[in-house]
Amino acid sequence: MEAVQETISAKPIVEIIPEPVESKVLSGSEALLDALLIEGVDIIFGYPGGAIMPIYDALFDYKEKLNHILVRHEQGGIHAGQGYARTSGKVGVVFATSGPGATNLVTGLADAQIDSTPLVCITGQVFAHLLGTDAFQETDVINITTPVTKWNYQVTDANEIPEVIAKAFYIARSGRPGPVLVDITKNAQIQKFDYKGYTPCKHIRSYRPKPIVRPKYLQEAAELINQAKKPFVIWGQGVILGSAEQEFKAFIEKSGIPSAWTILGAGAIPTDHPLSVGMLGMHGNYGPNVLTNECDVLIAIGMRFDDRVTGRLDKYAKQAKVIHLDIDPAEIDKNVKTTVPVWGDCKETLPMLTALVEEKTHTEWLAKFTEYMRQEVAEVIQNELNPTTAELTMGEVIRELNELTHGEAVIVSDVGQHQMVACRYAKLNKTRSNITSGGLGTMGFALPAAIGAKFGALDRPVVAIIGDGGFQMTLQELGTIMQTGIDVKIIILNNRFLGMVRQWQELFNQRRYSFVDIESPDFVKLASAYGIAGKMVDDRKNLAGALKEMMENKGAFVLEVMVTKENNVFPMVPQGCSVSEIRLK
Repeated sequence: MEAVQETISAKPIVEIIPEPVESKVLSGSEALLDALLIEGVDIIFGYPGGAIMPIYDALFDYKEKLNHILVRHEQGGIHAGQGYARTSGKVGVVFATSGPGATNLVTGLADAQIDSTPLVCITGQVFAHLLGTDAFQETDVINITTPVTKWNYQVTDANEIPEVIAKAFYIARSGRPGPVLVDITKNAQIQKFDYKGYTPCKHIRSYRPKPIVRPKYLQEAAELINQAKKPFVIWGQGVILGSAEQEFKAFIEKSGIPSAWTILGAGAIPTDHPLSVGMLGMHGNYGPNVLTNECDVLIAIGMRFDDRVTGRLDKYAKQAKVIHLDIDPAEIDKNVKTTVPVWGDCKETLPMLTALVEEKTHTEWLAKFTEYMRQEVAEVIQNELNPTTAELTMGEVIRELNELTHGEAVIVSDVGQHQMVACRYAKLNKTRSNITSGGLGTMGFALPAAIGAKFGALDRPVVAIIGDGGFQMTLQELGTIMQTGIDVKIIILNNRFLGMVRQWQELFNQRRYSFVDIESPDFVKLASAYGIAGKMVDDRKNLAGALKEMMENKGAFVLEVMVTKENNVFPMVPQGCSVSEIRLK
């Protein structure tokens, strides 16, 4: 590493005497809510309970300033907070009580941690003097959540609340974002103290959210790119989290490099951009996967080389010089050995790199991606989007939806076959449009996340794409939709199977379908019980009309589409194989 020199100019020492701050007496709960207002919070997703009751009592007087959304389960609350954060770019805020309330957040915390979603979760806790006594609804939430949070802290004294909440927001949103949990004992919520105001946090000693940018490495990266004959860009959500969409677009357009996305990176540039060559990964497009093992320089931007993208690491891009741009130094060399590391926020590093690269087109290299796409269209995509069979396919539902949304909608997908189909085929013209559970793969994510996504993007249509299995994991959040009246469109792609598990059992377990048949209720009647309009479609001639009815409906709508039972998602990189061994069938 290079030595970093800092020049400090000599300035006269001036004694600054701070003006006296007029203090007032507040409870810990009131100080918390005051902090949220100063941090710009306008919405909270939560569920009350005994240990957090003082905070909810104080919230009664803040109803005009803080919109609290009563979810039906704490997991629904945290997924809603994730959806809100992902579409709005703000920190999602979630309230839960102690014990089971807090432990119900753990799945969402793990999901947010691996997908770098900024959250501040506030949990109530039993009185401080009861800690460690196995009191009613007491759990050691700090030790439970340490592996799945960016930072957590337990408050036992109200005097700590302003500073701790300031740190929580700063840590959640700065650098590589992530979830933070603050556990507040009941006595600290009730305790009155001399409140001297709230100051947002700007710095924490020993915490450096952004690594120092080293111009030497940018120069080395530019030299490799300028010499490359077959350069290839793979980008992830880091481009979106860094609000670097325009900087990224400028970089690829000047360098003329073919570029592919991870599922969380989708939408950073429009999916039909001429340099956007498709999706990477296990169910990504044919060309980007195969040509990863043919490129001479691989430029990774804001992505972490997870196993679903790389396949077998010992056979991944061994021929290529690798340039990795990332804000998190821990990701550099973690999975793939880097030739040139470019540490820093890509919003800062991309313009610096763009200034150094030469303007090129790479016409012949780009044509190879086009040729692979033609083959994929002929062997896979045409049959999925325009089937000749009697039964409906998931792909044609997405195709018809694209006709109505024109790429302007937020698409929130659950986990499974429908997720891969949605991420492959949904047209996205705007950033922060593809909301899904990437790293953790949480079934049940989509319905509550779509609620939060809509609150974060009230001016945009929000469509949830969900399988019949995942929908039944969090369907109670229809009650949240009923109570709030939020306008969320829900498409259930019902194949009467746990589809992705069934596909693996078909391909790798000799069609031994072990416990993947799933029966479902009448989803339309279920929606009706919650006062939500709905329709079921099982015939192609009714699909376009039903989708149009759904999109034009004033308010939430549940559309159940009966799709073919044993349709598989291809292409596919089998587990344990190289990305160049991707199968078209």
